[in-house]
Amino acid sequence: MLQVLACGVVVFPGLFFIFRRVLPSIFKQWTDADVVLVSERLVSSIHAIMATTAGVIVVSACSGNVMTDRYWLATYFVIWYGVPYMTYDIYAMYLSHYYRFRVKGHEEYKEHSLTTVNSFVRREFLLVLHHIALLTILLPVTLFFRRDQGDYFIGCLFLTELSTPFVSLGKILIQLGLQDCWVHKANGGMVLLSFFLCRIALFPYMYWVYGRHYGIPIYGVPFHLTLSVNLGNLCILAPQVYWFVLLCRKGWRLYQRQRHATAAAGSQDSSPLPPPSPSLTDNQPKGDH
Repeated sequence: MLQVLACGVVVFPGLFFIFRRVLPSIFKQWTDADVVLVSERLVSSIHAIMATTAGVIVVSACSGNVMTDRYWLATYFVIWYGVPYMTYDIYAMYLSHYYRFRVKGHEEYKEHSLTTVNSFVRREFLLVLHHIALLTILLPVTLFFRRDQGDYFIGCLFLTELSTPFVSLGKILIQLGLQDCWVHKANGGMVLLSFFLCRIALFPYMYWVYGRHYGIPIYGVPFHLTLSVNLGNLCILAPQVYWFVLLCRKGWRLYQRQRHATAAAGSQDSSPLPPPSPSLTDNQPKGDH
């Protein structure tokens, strides 16, 4: 078991360490905060691709009978990579928070302390709670309380990671100064679409699949499940809805800002040019105008 657990324990911190060493040699102008942020996002994307791939495999293998069909990856991916990644990611998020405020010159961030840790937990409370909830809810359910049933739904939960590479790509493009290119705009659309489908709509879909299996309507599924299952799903879904609302607000602000900038540029182009100033133009040839 320790050898299996070591897979994720080594892979994710190892990749993070490699990116932190390689990126400064490529982007010499980046600060420590920039390097840590991009390194964290790259590792998150790699884990998300792994989880999504595992989810597709498990869902495909267990689609015959969504309750009793088994596939080994449903359990072992959580042990091999899920638990180590969630534990590592809390630490990586803390480092990103620490270096971001250290670069800004905050006195209390000259070295690691309980003050910096408390500040991180307060500022990123929902993210930290989300990670801890997955460790304390998803892991026990996967290993102990499923009674060897529901691999299909564990695979569905893996698919929630599909939106992560798009979210990470958006952060990286901003870091590279490419926030105005078409790739960033297209990626923003993919962020909203993938986040909604795989982190919000996925939960009603799982309830519908469960109801279809037992021949009950979707509105009757919550009453057919135990209270702990419903509460567990709600604990995972609630922050996803909150983050999706934040993403929509941010997207709307960016759209409004771009529209106003385009309108301002258009009105400026259509307005008559002011007469040339004699002090600037008298000694220049007409061909330069």
